[in-house]
Amino acid sequence: AVTNGVPVPAFASALAYFDSYRTERLPANLLQAQRDYFGAHTFKRVDKEGTFHFNWMQS
Repeated sequence: AVTNGVPVPAFASALAYFDSYRTERLPANLLQAQRDYFGAHTFKRVDKEGTFHFNWMQS
C-alpha cells in the first residue's frame, strides 16, 4: 500500500510506532530545544556529557 500510494492511516501509524522502537536515537532534539527556549529547561548533547542551557534570545 505504501509503495503504491494507497492511504492507510492506521497502518502508517503502526509502522511509525514500530520504526520508533528500532531506532537508536529518536528525533527529540527539536522538543528539547523548544523546552529550553520557552521554559529554560536544559538539554543533552550527543557529543558531550552533561546537561546544557543556551541563551536563545542573544542568538
